[in-house]
Amino acid sequence: MNSTQCHINNLHFIFIPLMAPGHLLPMVDMAKLLARRKVKVTIITTPLNSIQFKSSIDREIQLGSQIQILHIKFPNVESGIPEGCESVDTLPSMDLMSNFYIALCKLKNPLENIFENLRPVPSCVISDKHISCVAEIAMKFKVPRIIFDGTNCFHLLCNHNLRNLKGSIPNEGKFVVPGMPDQIELRKCQLPGLFNPGENKKLNSFREEVREIEKYSYGIVVNSFEELEEEYVKEYKRVSGYKVWCVGPVSLCNNDKLDKVERGKKKINSNDESENKILNWLDLWPSNSVIYVCLGSLNRATPQQLKEVGLGLEATKRPFIWVLRGAYGKDEMDKWLIEEGFEERVKDRGFLIKGWAPQVLILSHKAIGVFLTHCGWNSTLEGICGGVPLVTFPMFAEQFYNEKVVVQVVKNGVSLGAQSAVHLGEEEKCVVVKKENVRDAIEKVMGEDEENEKIRESARKYGDLAKEALEEGGSSYHNMTQLIEDIMHVQGLC
Repeated sequence: MNSTQCHINNLHFIFIPLMAPGHLLPMVDMAKLLARRKVKVTIITTPLNSIQFKSSIDREIQLGSQIQILHIKFPNVESGIPEGCESVDTLPSMDLMSNFYIALCKLKNPLENIFENLRPVPSCVISDKHISCVAEIAMKFKVPRIIFDGTNCFHLLCNHNLRNLKGSIPNEGKFVVPGMPDQIELRKCQLPGLFNPGENKKLNSFREEVREIEKYSYGIVVNSFEELEEEYVKEYKRVSGYKVWCVGPVSLCNNDKLDKVERGKKKINSNDESENKILNWLDLWPSNSVIYVCLGSLNRATPQQLKEVGLGLEATKRPFIWVLRGAYGKDEMDKWLIEEGFEERVKDRGFLIKGWAPQVLILSHKAIGVFLTHCGWNSTLEGICGGVPLVTFPMFAEQFYNEKVVVQVVKNGVSLGAQSAVHLGEEEKCVVVKKENVRDAIEKVMGEDEENEKIRESARKYGDLAKEALEEGGSSYHNMTQLIEDIMHVQGLC
């Protein structure tokens, strides 16, 4: 029996994800991967958030994993958030984001009560960096706290180096981010809120608090794989001095159809298309011929912008699936789709999804030829895992960083040409990407010349590398072994 197996049954990892789909789902996937390695795992979240992954966890338990969900009440009343809203994507207005962060702070006492009664006692807590109260809890219970950041080492290195620039980031024009393995040029208006704050001063204060508490973590787990951004992983480890484990792409743990279908699905909704209807439609089209468009669970593009996207898709004369769930200005969009005749004009080659979409399932279908994405890191990775080239349309947070990973580092996609970030709650300031940009960018990926084929070849290559990384013997599999052994060593179990 090797050192990893000797006392592994005594390990107990606690996962505390942020209540937002892009943060919650990868942490659940990571928890499942750890539990499959014979580690006991507890996921702590609110009742409504657990709905979207409970059946998946039940299947893991049936297969022999020691994994459980414990519920914590979301403090709606105390935080001024309507009942029934327990995640960022369910907030009726982004003006409530500061209330949401207040709610996260109020989780401290309930979480402490749960920790008091956990058996076996926690060996390690992996929490989203935004739930800052976990730092105090980890110190009180003398448990190593590992941060889940939700992005990649490119992003972590970029932020680290930009902090050192402080006030010298130019307000106008492009600048070169110092200390990066490649020459990365950005504009201040494309940077995340830490360096390009919006008008909400409370959010800016919260960001600084999160950054300050990061320093006291034991290490960082990253949903990426070393082959994707090898030089950035090495450089971030060197300059930060942090322990860093790249254990992704964790979405690949959903390797059967049911897991792919249900991943992230909150409830049956009248707007949801059945997975069979979607798959049957995709089966009608040749390999690599369909455009898939989804701008994320926090889709905040204005109706004006979405109309340009739709007209650009129409102009390609190619088949497409367009996910419009939760769109900003939904009523106006619904009216435009019908009254302007768009839905009727594209009915023979356009499939519109107005509710939730099984994205992992769609991206794994052979008919998908390109993914037009907002560059959220989960979506970016899911496109990479599917071996699908990307057309990038970043909007906020670290999404312009992720665009650089795609277009400049991995070279498996092209930019739509967005020039500046849009802060949550300030969507009307959006710089509009025109329909011609949409049409032309898609053609750069799906066209027949040599440059187009190079992009597609890179997409296929990294899709294969992603799968290999998570398999036994792969880099991410090895890193998860290292993480387990590290915590065993800290706890004196080997």
